[in-house]
Amino acid sequence: MSKYKFLKNSNHSRREFVQKTAIATSGLLTTSLPIESMVHGQGEKKLKLALIGCGGRGSGAAVQALTADKNVELVAMADAFADRIEKSLKGIQEHFDGEKKINVKAKNQFIGFDAYKKAIDLADVVILTTPPGFRPYHFEYAILNDKHVFMEKPLATDPVGIRKILETARLAKSKKLNVVVGLQRHYQSNYIDLKNRIDKGAIGKIRGGQVYWNDAGVWTNRRKDNQTELEYQMRNWYYFNWLCGDHILEQHIHNIDVANWFIGDYPIYAQGMGGRQVRNGKDHGEIFDHHFVEFTYASGAVISSQCRHIPGTMSRVDEVFQGTKGSVEIGKGIITDLEGNTKYKYPRKSIEDPDPYQVEHDRLFASIRNGGVISDAENGAMSTLTAILGRMATYTGKKITLEEALNSKLQLMPETVTWKTTPPSLPNKDGYYPIPVPGKTKMV
Repeated sequence: MSKYKFLKNSNHSRREFVQKTAIATSGLLTTSLPIESMVHGQGEKKLKLALIGCGGRGSGAAVQALTADKNVELVAMADAFADRIEKSLKGIQEHFDGEKKINVKAKNQFIGFDAYKKAIDLADVVILTTPPGFRPYHFEYAILNDKHVFMEKPLATDPVGIRKILETARLAKSKKLNVVVGLQRHYQSNYIDLKNRIDKGAIGKIRGGQVYWNDAGVWTNRRKDNQTELEYQMRNWYYFNWLCGDHILEQHIHNIDVANWFIGDYPIYAQGMGGRQVRNGKDHGEIFDHHFVEFTYASGAVISSQCRHIPGTMSRVDEVFQGTKGSVEIGKGIITDLEGNTKYKYPRKSIEDPDPYQVEHDRLFASIRNGGVISDAENGAMSTLTAILGRMATYTGKKITLEEALNSKLQLMPETVTWKTTPPSLPNKDGYYPIPVPGKTKMV
């Protein structure tokens, strides 16, 4: 594991890694390739698209991919469940209303846990939008088979998966394959504008900040009669850590990633607290409903991170940073000086800005056509690891370093899943799942 470690006494090694990864975080990394390397530049050929994971986010990403390029065709779909493919395909077809963008024959609608391989084999570009626990293994197969990739965040649910993502990211770069990760704020106009101003010293050096994902929560899918335990957990995947990683990973990663991006680094350690106060029913699996984490960076900057899923409480999804010369509040698009005077306000209304969910696909397909390379996977992995670090801190109640998290032996996601697999977490006789207890839950 030593090749993944941040060496404690080697600031140069850490700085080099961060600088290289920071380039990728912009989502705009495009490299000019020599003529002999243009094998991956696709010109005007028809690009075949495969969708792996046919839920709402996958269906939306497929529509965006098909919109991004005039000569792309959806040819294959894969999911654990046939009904999800059927619903997704119908929705995509209705969106394009007869346009010749969809050519998914019945034989190319693949069902089951190994279905992703069959769909990926038929495509030039793949969309990976299953529950995130599967992401490292699907990504690895796609890159080994020379496919360009769009994949949703987070990129794993455990450190074993993170190490696989990092290894595969290096392979993707060596093959000059494009990889875009759905941390779409890197493709969002107001974030890019404010980040550029911060880089030019608008607030000085960032010393602290607050990042938020507080809202009422998300869906649950209740257990149905005759469901196996595995099917139930797959249908209700948000509430099981091997599949989802907890909402600090699945949603709050966006805000944590912005902190990493604006600071230009990843934290060296974290400590925090969390638990379950309201969302504690049988259908809420094993995850917390609130987390509070302090992430400390090598510069001394401290980011306070909070995410909460509790109805009736303050809702806020935002990022705020304080620097030596002023502050920035991204939600309002305002930069202020140390006295609170507004020095800059982002001039455009969000409704007038291009949709970042669409922009990330536009950039992906333009890069494929032009023989460029976008490499989002390393930063996606490290921001996912940062969220995992936060989860480890809240579950254990301990101060944990990023190095400890990266080299942890924790493996929540089985490398192979079949319908005979026993899920990693099982309910007790009353139907409740084991819950992490700070002070008792151990760092592995």
